[in-house]
Amino acid sequence: MSRTYLGHTARKRFGQNFLHDEYVIDQIVSAIDPKRGENLLEIGPGLGALTEPVAEIVDRLHVIELDRDLAKRLREHPFIQSKLNVIEQDALHFDFSSLANNQKLRVFGNLPYNISTPLMFHLFSFANYVEDMHFMLQLEVVKRLCATHNDSLYGKLSVMSQYYCSAQAVVMVPPSAFKPAPKVDSAVVRLVPHQKAPVEVHSVDTLENVVGTAFNQRRKTIRNSLKNLISEDSLESLGIDAQRRAQTLSLNEFAHIANWVYEAGID
Repeated sequence: MSRTYLGHTARKRFGQNFLHDEYVIDQIVSAIDPKRGENLLEIGPGLGALTEPVAEIVDRLHVIELDRDLAKRLREHPFIQSKLNVIEQDALHFDFSSLANNQKLRVFGNLPYNISTPLMFHLFSFANYVEDMHFMLQLEVVKRLCATHNDSLYGKLSVMSQYYCSAQAVVMVPPSAFKPAPKVDSAVVRLVPHQKAPVEVHSVDTLENVVGTAFNQRRKTIRNSLKNLISEDSLESLGIDAQRRAQTLSLNEFAHIANWVYEAGID
């Protein structure tokens, strides 16, 4: 299988798969629905499959690209270079608040699947600066983002996604839409940060620690998986059965546990 497309060889270390299906591209752009005057940012523009149609609609577009060859290609694009602010940097370490001056960001992109989960958590920390996000991800990751308690795919990513955003799959994308074709199905997810957090927590870091600890040993009961953070008696005092497993707990229940842990000074 050739990894070269439009004169560029896809780099495995960057997780590059280039979107080429015009019908799928149109669906994604329609889902994003970009408008002039908005503060738009694309992560991983690659060869410009989404960049070009979006830039045709808007007056200005920020793009973050780690691959220096692709960044150079975008800076020299014959039709849209004047509209692009090309940022050659790793999105995992980028300060997204720096682009949200007096206007929230609308973020989109075909994210490298090998960094999608840590990038999601990094972006969540900037949720107050973001209006919405549209990302192409591995289908299973989208399902995890959208999963609720008692779902087999429900985990740390699901809980923290619920805390920060509402999540909805909006476009399904087959492997054939990419070059080179990945071995998995993909989907575009729409993430809209909450205006107000759905639960009150004393510390988001404590919530993330409790959730992560619970799911690190997801087959165990929370009595065992959380034993270093909270006792069985304390769980029962919160009205939570210590014999339950992490995937049965709702965001609200995790918040109650996190607040108890924070107040106890254990975290």
